Amino acid sequence: MSSLSLRLPDSLHEKVRELAEQDDVSINQFIATAVAEKAAALLTVSYLEERARRADPRAFDRVLTRVPDVAPGAGDETSPDPRQSDKSLQPTSRRRSRAKTRKAGRAARG
Repeated sequence: MSSLSLRLPDSLHEKVRELAEQDDVSINQFIATAVAEKAAALLTVSYLEERARRADPRAFDRVLTRVPDVAPGAGDETSPDPRQSDKSLQPTSRRRSRAKTRKAGRAARG
């Protein structure tokens, strides 16, 4: 294990002391855990970015064509707030095929 000298503003040091006490851990353990959590978050982002670079959008679209076009189950609905919905994340071929299917269904019903 290594040692590290750390300079903190007095106000932050006091907050860390309070939080560590509330969590019933030492300041050292509190800071070590905070650093580990931050490192894990950054490494997760890097991992997901690497996986995204290797993605095959055509394979993803092929898999989505097997998913039935049904209403989501209870609790799986998307937010009615349009700011929380990002249509750009949906594969374009799937969106087009759903639109065509709906249009064809309406035309068949008259």
